[in-house]
Amino acid sequence: MALGDLMASRFSQSSVVVVPNHLDDCASSHEDGDLSSQRRESETASSSYGNATATTATSMAYLPQTIVLCELRHDAFEACVPLGPSDSGLVSKWRPKDRMKTGCVALVLCLNISVDPPDVIKISPCARMECWIDPFSMAPQKALEKIGKTLSEQYERWQPKARYKVQLDPTVEEVKKLCNTCRKYAKSERVLFHYNGHGVPKPTANGEIWLFNKSYTQYIPLPISDLDSWLKTPSIYVFDCSAAGMIINSFIELHDWGGSSSSGSTRDCILLAACEAHETLPQSAEFPADVFTSCLTTPIKMALRWFCTRSLLHESLDYSLIDKIPGRQNDRRTLLGELNWIFTAVTDTIAWNVLPHDLFQRLFRQDLLVASLFRNFLLAERIMRSANCSPISHPMLPPTHQHHMWDAWDMAAEICLSQLPLLVEDPNAGFQQSPFFTEQLTAFEVWLDHGSEHKKPPEQLPIVLQVLLSQCHRFRALVLLGRFLDMGPWAVDLALSVGIFPYVLKLLQTMTPELRQILVFIWTKILALDKSCQVDLVKDGGHTYFIRFLDSMEAYPEQRAMAAFVLAVIVDTHRRGQEACIEAGLIHVCLKHLQGPTPNDTQTEPLFLQWLCLCLGKLWEDFTEAQIFGLQADAPAICAPLLSEPQPEVRASAVFALGTLLDVGSGSCRDGVGGDEEYDDDEKIRAEISIVRSLLSVASDGSPLVRAEVAVALGRFAFGHNKHLKSIAAAYWKPQSSSLLNSLPSLSHIKGSVVSSQIGPLLRVTNDNSLVVRDGRVSTSSPLASSGIMHGSPLSDDSSQHSDSGILNDGVSNGGVNLSPPKPLDNAMYSQCVLAMCTLAKDPSPRIASLGRQVLAIIGIEQVVAKPLKSSNNSVRPGESITASPGLARSSSWFDMNGGHLPLTFRTPPVSPPRPNYLTGMRRVYSLEFRPHLMSPDSGLADPLLGSGGTSGASERSVPPQSTIYNWSCGHFSKPLLIAADDSKEILTRREEREKFALEHIAKCQHSSVSKLNNQIASWDTKFETGTKTILLEPFSPIVIAADENERIRVWNYQEAKEATLLNSFDNHDFPDKGISKLCLVNELDDSLLLAASSDGNIRIWKDYTLKGRQKLVTAFSSIQGHKPGVRSLNAVVDWQQQSGYLYASGEISSIMVWDLDKEQLVNSIPSSSDCSISALSASQVHGGQLAAGFVDGSVRLYDVRTPEMLVCATRPHTQKVERVVGIGFQPGLDPAKIVSASQAGDIQFLDIRNDREAYLTIEAHRGSLTALAVHRHAPIIASGSAKQLIKVFSLEGEQLGTIRYYPSFMAQKIGPVSCLAFHPYEVLLAAGAADACASIYADDNSQAR
Repeated sequence: MALGDLMASRFSQSSVVVVPNHLDDCASSHEDGDLSSQRRESETASSSYGNATATTATSMAYLPQTIVLCELRHDAFEACVPLGPSDSGLVSKWRPKDRMKTGCVALVLCLNISVDPPDVIKISPCARMECWIDPFSMAPQKALEKIGKTLSEQYERWQPKARYKVQLDPTVEEVKKLCNTCRKYAKSERVLFHYNGHGVPKPTANGEIWLFNKSYTQYIPLPISDLDSWLKTPSIYVFDCSAAGMIINSFIELHDWGGSSSSGSTRDCILLAACEAHETLPQSAEFPADVFTSCLTTPIKMALRWFCTRSLLHESLDYSLIDKIPGRQNDRRTLLGELNWIFTAVTDTIAWNVLPHDLFQRLFRQDLLVASLFRNFLLAERIMRSANCSPISHPMLPPTHQHHMWDAWDMAAEICLSQLPLLVEDPNAGFQQSPFFTEQLTAFEVWLDHGSEHKKPPEQLPIVLQVLLSQCHRFRALVLLGRFLDMGPWAVDLALSVGIFPYVLKLLQTMTPELRQILVFIWTKILALDKSCQVDLVKDGGHTYFIRFLDSMEAYPEQRAMAAFVLAVIVDTHRRGQEACIEAGLIHVCLKHLQGPTPNDTQTEPLFLQWLCLCLGKLWEDFTEAQIFGLQADAPAICAPLLSEPQPEVRASAVFALGTLLDVGSGSCRDGVGGDEEYDDDEKIRAEISIVRSLLSVASDGSPLVRAEVAVALGRFAFGHNKHLKSIAAAYWKPQSSSLLNSLPSLSHIKGSVVSSQIGPLLRVTNDNSLVVRDGRVSTSSPLASSGIMHGSPLSDDSSQHSDSGILNDGVSNGGVNLSPPKPLDNAMYSQCVLAMCTLAKDPSPRIASLGRQVLAIIGIEQVVAKPLKSSNNSVRPGESITASPGLARSSSWFDMNGGHLPLTFRTPPVSPPRPNYLTGMRRVYSLEFRPHLMSPDSGLADPLLGSGGTSGASERSVPPQSTIYNWSCGHFSKPLLIAADDSKEILTRREEREKFALEHIAKCQHSSVSKLNNQIASWDTKFETGTKTILLEPFSPIVIAADENERIRVWNYQEAKEATLLNSFDNHDFPDKGISKLCLVNELDDSLLLAASSDGNIRIWKDYTLKGRQKLVTAFSSIQGHKPGVRSLNAVVDWQQQSGYLYASGEISSIMVWDLDKEQLVNSIPSSSDCSISALSASQVHGGQLAAGFVDGSVRLYDVRTPEMLVCATRPHTQKVERVVGIGFQPGLDPAKIVSASQAGDIQFLDIRNDREAYLTIEAHRGSLTALAVHRHAPIIASGSAKQLIKVFSLEGEQLGTIRYYPSFMAQKIGPVSCLAFHPYEVLLAAGAADACASIYADDNSQAR
């Protein structure tokens, strides 16, 4: 199956963005993004209101198919700082250190034909051939010259460009001269020294080889040390003589001794010797006399002759035919060429599988001639060992003569030899190609089906490399290679170390259309591992290949996304790459494809959009010229619409692309703008302001991924517009007269209502607890700067009350440095920026909050969070203030550095009792005004801000925070893209088991006859000081979760004993405000996540929350934006609806926010159409999009986001005493309009909203003290709790089934004032939390304790 099709089939399930629904046949598809996309629900909705019979929905209505927040981005956003492709370390080990060349070859032949040396006794018949020439077939001198010339030619075939010098039967002087000449010519290249000593005695134990005197009357020794000193390094020696191992031993000794004094040990010196020190060369006539040299220089001929004697063919085949094999060695389409190619593949494969990787690199990849000699050396070892002779080398190689790949070679040789007689007779006959490569590719494919990182690597890898050379196998080889690289970074590293890189680089010059997709895929995998290849790609013009592919319409968008990724890596912090890609028109191509879908609508693939944005961002990051091109091409306007795309990754990437367009450049003094001079400052500033306006629209996005990028982009903006922002920030914290409030203009008209609802100012004005740093003291009376900085809503609607006059007045005077005087519009813009930065600094996600604080530090605001010590007087000494957020300068060190010149004292403002006395505030870094000599020149930041960190801190702070979306997104490509994750099967099985369990229990619940719930199966001390605020039972395990006012979450197992055992306990966050208002389970049928909604509207979602200390924050966002003027606290009410994937949130605001947790986006805001606030909210667990809300004035409204007007109907059932609705819920069953509502006055109303809008049943449950209501999801039972220490249980007909007043202990102690109640989703179990520290779980009487 071709990789393209493989990818198509894999990507058709869209592995990237849409969460796969588990049961496709009944899945409510989530893809069209429309609010009415849930088929099943819209059918029920259409017939819901109006006729008395709701459509019978299947049991599936009870089992939502949606599953959210399980993407890559939720894995560990908080914990890790992702690394993109590396360009150092492990990765570049595959690169050959430095390519070498053998520049000169010295051939020394001591044959002395016809005179045998004294220490050799020859047998008869004896091996005589030297270089396949019989020296006795002609006159000795002539034979000597011919042999020399032939040897030279044999070597030339392996390295034609080297210079060859031959010395025949030389003296020591001649050899010395030869060596010096060679080294002089080769310079720093390698020299090869070949010694044939067949006509002289064996080398001596002292390490000498023998040469002649001038008159050939004596043998003269030449010490190896001399030879080594003449040839120097790098060098390679070939010794073809008996006892050649002696020389190797001498060399090793020489170099070990030299190691201490000179650089001997580091010498690059390679040795090949024909036999061990105690061995003599084989004399059998079946071999040539120089069998070692023949193996090294004419391997095919040698191998075939040797094989021929051992094969069944040896009777029918004439030796002389071997010399007549048709073809050329370097033409793979001929028989000889193919044999040579197979031989190369076999020997390469043996070496790669047997040698350590660095040795393989050095011997087989660094130098062409050395590689050829070593491949042929493996053959020499095989052939000579059959004659009881062992060739040796330095560095030593492990034995390879019995490797099973030799069998494959023998087979190829046999197929070749069997055709030979025919081919020699008829030169025009076509030869039958060897099946060798096809079979080896099949073997590789089998490995791919069964292999893995932990098994032995595939031995065919070097063969795959060889196959890339041939057109007929190339496509298949590339597809298999792609599959291999997809197995992980380890596979890419292996492939690179085999030497695949130059081949795939070269292939980018081919225009073959079918190779394009697979080549893009392979390059994606390589660059996801090693970024350093960007240099090679640009050098070879490879970037244009990918730009063309990116612009082609035939490819799948996922594959074009890969091309965009490759280009993004090419330009990533690589100026040459940026310039090359701009010349090739990359900006234009990317922007063209971002601009709306083409007719065939493949364009909307999120991964493609994401990488187009990232590629653009990287292209103009810190490159002024490219930024100007981008602005001229109207990039901001093209990227801005992507900020509302449904996928957080796309939004974050668009923010990155816009943020990198902001020029960090020269601070506010922008005189020299590089690039196009005519693109003037005015236009640039206008463009930047429009960019920032776009960014502010997503500053409160639901995804931390997006907000992190906004924080980074605002950091860049703060750098470029530092002075402006500083003056505005200063105005916020300057002491002002109290008449200030009257003179404040309103921000709300500047950008219509959008700004005020989304980015309203932050500092709420409240008179009881505001504080401001004035003249170094904290004043508690100033009307500006309240503790709202850390506590209140991030965004408020009351912008008219206190946008600061300093913003508009001071800004102009202090801010206009080298700029045209800023327009008031700009100033409003700057103030919105400051507010957005403050909001980010107190983001519910710790990582973003620390980014926000870094950004504030750039404009000179530092946040101090001090926890007053419980002392008798009401102030803290400066040295004792404790900073509670990581990433802030410790305030005490701030004072120490100032030598106590600025005695700031913090007085706790008067606080209402339940509020824990945390004090939070912002402070200007006053040393800006007072101590100018402390300013650090690069950033204008005062040193004291850095605490005691000293200079390292200074450089750290003067850099804007770094973006992570690019590195994080790169991770996608290093994961397997072609195969689905293995664990999907077990996930499905678990899901099916849970669905079965749920359906069985739902049926039980529906038909159960509950008598009373007074069988207490568990009761325990929660250790909550302030009592339990909210409680939750897990559906499939005996686990209960509860939380208190201080946002401490605890998890217990209640199965074991009467006492529940604590599994985990953790803080939802560091600055608890009013407690957690709601806990819900997200994805309860799968891996459930815990959603904790704080009273201030911040949502945090946790995974692994049952494992002690291992809980991880999956995502966090603020669900309520903008609140009513004068409101002290938000009292958020929140509910989660798995069916639709919606989170509904409201509170002291005039609407209900609808968040889609799959998109992590605010998708709707339902006007609550009431003046008063919502006090209770319940989403239907059966009908997606439907929710009921109870209000403070006792009214109840039913909403459905699938209907155009959203409000279905409103009614006021609680009429006797108008008090707030405390609890509301849908009655069990599929009826969409039956609701139970309970008011604080104590009455519980049963409504059927379709009929008369009157309650059809009223229960007076508790007089004036009802605090909690729970409605069972499936069983006909409800429970209500009272502050007067009792719980009542009713049936849906209003009959009281039971009352719980006492703990079932001997002393019959009364239960505490009930604060929260919750039913188990599928069993009749009730969990109750009280204002004292006790919590209990009750079961039905007739059910035994579990």
